[in-house]
Amino acid sequence: MSKETDNQNESTIPTLSEDSTTLGDIRINHSVVASIVRLAALEVAGVAAVGGGFVDGIAEIFSKKGDERGVRVEEDEVGDYRIEIRVVLKFGVELAAVASEMQQRIAKQIEKMTSKSVARVNVIIDGVRTDEEKADEEKWDDRAHNTD
Repeated sequence: MSKETDNQNESTIPTLSEDSTTLGDIRINHSVVASIVRLAALEVAGVAAVGGGFVDGIAEIFSKKGDERGVRVEEDEVGDYRIEIRVVLKFGVELAAVASEMQQRIAKQIEKMTSKSVARVNVIIDGVRTDEEKADEEKWDDRAHNTD
């Protein structure tokens, strides 16, 4: 791949083109879909964080796309969404049951809000966290952001 091709790919924002009225096309940016996925996942009881793994934490530091952290959105050959989401769940919950509920809630929200079908929602559980660990992380984050 040439450098020119790389630059073109970096500036291209993946969008979805919907059939629309005679007024024009409707396009939904994949980052919007990723935001919907994150919000739907966080509504499920037992989810502590989306994209809470170490690699995602490093990626967040260098990425402008904080809303996409932990979520990957692609489309298959017929235009249906394929979604991958990485999560940290609360300690003590039934992991498979929470992941299954996330899959259902995410698919339902995406289909409702975009009128597009969801082919797959892959849930990757990167870890479990106690409420105490979450409180400790929030204290650390507050100290890191308050550098007065």
